[in-house]
Amino acid sequence: MVSVKEAHSLIRESVAPLGAEEMPLAELQGRVLARDIAAPFALPRFTNAAMDGFALKWEDIRHASEESPVLLHVTQEVPAGRMPHLAVVSGCCAEIMTGAPLPDGADTVVAFEESSGFGSAFVEIYRAPKKGANVRHAAEEVVMGETLLLKGTRVSPSEIAVLASFGFSSALVMKKPRVSIVTVGDELLMPGEELSGSKIYNCNHFMLEALCRSLGMEPVCVRHAPDDREALRELLALSLSECDLLITAGGISTGEYDYVQEELAALGVVKKFWSVSQKPGKPLYFGCSGNGTPVFSLPGNPVSALVCFVEYCVPALCSLEGKAAPERVAAELAEPFPADKKRHRFLPGKVWVEEGRLLCRISPRVESHMITSLAGSNCLLDAAPSPETLSAGSRVSCLMLPWSVLQP
Repeated sequence: MVSVKEAHSLIRESVAPLGAEEMPLAELQGRVLARDIAAPFALPRFTNAAMDGFALKWEDIRHASEESPVLLHVTQEVPAGRMPHLAVVSGCCAEIMTGAPLPDGADTVVAFEESSGFGSAFVEIYRAPKKGANVRHAAEEVVMGETLLLKGTRVSPSEIAVLASFGFSSALVMKKPRVSIVTVGDELLMPGEELSGSKIYNCNHFMLEALCRSLGMEPVCVRHAPDDREALRELLALSLSECDLLITAGGISTGEYDYVQEELAALGVVKKFWSVSQKPGKPLYFGCSGNGTPVFSLPGNPVSALVCFVEYCVPALCSLEGKAAPERVAAELAEPFPADKKRHRFLPGKVWVEEGRLLCRISPRVESHMITSLAGSNCLLDAAPSPETLSAGSRVSCLMLPWSVLQP
C-alpha cells in the first residue's frame, strides 16, 4: 500500500506529454497551446479613430461651444478599411469612421454627436474634448513581438479571438488524450433494462464518460466486460490499442471474480502500485503498458471511482496534455469533518464564498456507497489521517470538481 503522496509521485514519474500537432483555428476550442504565441505586429497597427466623427487639429476648436461653434472645411471622408489621401491642415478636418486611420496632421477626433453632422462640405463643432480624445494610438495595446498567449493555456473563445485578430489560421497545440473506459461485472445492467434478482445498474459507464466530457474529452470507447477472463482480456487489449489512457472500473479488488489485475499483467501492463492508504478508494491500481500507456483501475463503487478519477486521473490527463493539474483551495469548515485515524480521507462536499470567507462542508451522506452524496457537491474535501474529528473552523483542502464553480 502506498500513501496518497506516493501515489501522486508515481503517476507524475510515469506520465509524459503526448506531443504536439498543428490545428486549424476552428478546431482549437478546448485545446492546450504547445508554445508561446507572440504578436506578429503591433496592435493597433496604425493610429485610428475610436468613434465616428471628425479628425482635426485640437488648436482649431479649443474654444468651441454651442454658443460659439467653430466652422471647419471637410476635405475628405475616411471610412474604415481605407487610407486617408490628404493631411489635415488648420481650418480643415476629415469625416472619419470608427477604426479608420487618422490622417496626418490630425491629433483629436470630435464625436459626431458634438457636431452639425455628416454630409456637408463644412461642419460646425460645438464642443472641444480633451486634446487627443477618441484616438487609438498605434501599439498602445500590444507591441510587435510581445507574448500574447502562454504555453499551457487552454484555448477558449477569448484566446480564439486573440489568435484570429492577429491573423493566425492555426496554432500548435498538445495532442488531446484518447481515453478508453471499461466497466467490469456480471451484476451490472444498463439503465433502461429491467432489474431482477441482485442485479444493479451500471452507474460507472455513464459517470466516467461524463467525467471525461467535463474535461473536454470524448472517450474513444466505453465498453463493458463480464466476469470472464477471456472476454475481459479481449476487451482490455482492444481498449488499450485505441487509447492514450485506459480507465477500468470494478474487478480490481481481491474477490474470487476480480480478474482485472491478472489480465492487465497478461497484456504486459506493469503495475506501479495497487492499494492506496485512503478512504474511499483504497483498491486503486495504476500501471503502464509496454508502450507507456497509463492504466487506472478504479474501484467499482461509484463514489470511490469518482474520487479516484478526480484525484488521480485528472492530473494524469493534464500531464498528457502538458498542462498543470488543478490547484486546491483552502477553506474553513462550517461543520466538523470526520477524519480517519489511519487513512487520508476524501469526502464530497460544497465550498462557497460568504462575507469574503471561503467556507466548506461535507455532504450530509458520508458513506462511500451512498451515491446521492455526489448530488449538489462541487468539490472534494480531504484531510490527512487524524485521531480526532476536525472541528468547525478548521482549515481543510478542497479540490473543485471539474464541472463546478464557486458560488456565493
